[in-house]
Amino acid sequence: MFFLPLFDENATSRRPVIVLMLMAACITVFFWQQSLDDISGRLAVYQFGFVPTMVFQGDKLPTELILVPAWATFITSMFLHGGWLHLGGNMLYLWIFGDNVEEAMGWRRFILFYLLCGVAAALAQAAINPSSAIPMIGASGGIAGVLGSYLMLHPKAAVRCLIVILIFFRFINLPAWLVLGGWIGLQFAASPQAFQSDGGGVAYLAHIGGFVAGIALVPLFKRPHISLFDRGQPPKTWSGQPISFAEMKQAARMRFQHTAQQTLRSSVPPLKPKPRKGPWG
Repeated sequence: MFFLPLFDENATSRRPVIVLMLMAACITVFFWQQSLDDISGRLAVYQFGFVPTMVFQGDKLPTELILVPAWATFITSMFLHGGWLHLGGNMLYLWIFGDNVEEAMGWRRFILFYLLCGVAAALAQAAINPSSAIPMIGASGGIAGVLGSYLMLHPKAAVRCLIVILIFFRFINLPAWLVLGGWIGLQFAASPQAFQSDGGGVAYLAHIGGFVAGIALVPLFKRPHISLFDRGQPPKTWSGQPISFAEMKQAARMRFQHTAQQTLRSSVPPLKPKPRKGPWG
């Protein structure tokens, strides 16, 4: 069985500017990666990816190949991706869950929060082997922090998902706590592979580290008037019944129309009324 979240029904009141900028940056960098030949692409991963041995053991690339200091790769590695599926999955999760987290924190705090979660993810992955020469790339750590914070902020939010069982698929409405709890559960279940393999692969411990950092940091970064755990929101029941394609299409249209209206309101300044002239001008 496989399930994939498609969008949530937790609308925001403003356009998620930083989320959109992060997505644009990741996509732009990925197209730049795709434009490189095989050798240059591999080199770029070592130049901008997070390599534990270069950060903690002092190993270095040849001087003429160094473009950024080792500590900066905590950040630069968050904008590189290893393939279309890697990029697409990360951007999907950031787009679904990032807007509500950005709104809860404000854009300045959200930037710092996102970067700190990415750093925590890299440290968690490096903890198992600080002398590893395998570069780590991807926005997964920062996005895992977003997922952890969303779970703390909106566990009751409705998330529309696609569930695939063999060749059959269903659309279903699930609570965020189940979707995100299932996601982090899979990371814990797969994490023993990180200890058994000395090669590349999915950085499960980075996902766990970013997720835990998001849970820990959200009380410090959210706006004071924002409550955790959807306090004050009415309880919701989840039938788990399949949703028809027509209903799914209608829900998606409404969600995207709301996003488009946000963008329009953000891009068009409000009209100022002209002062009325008195009888003498």
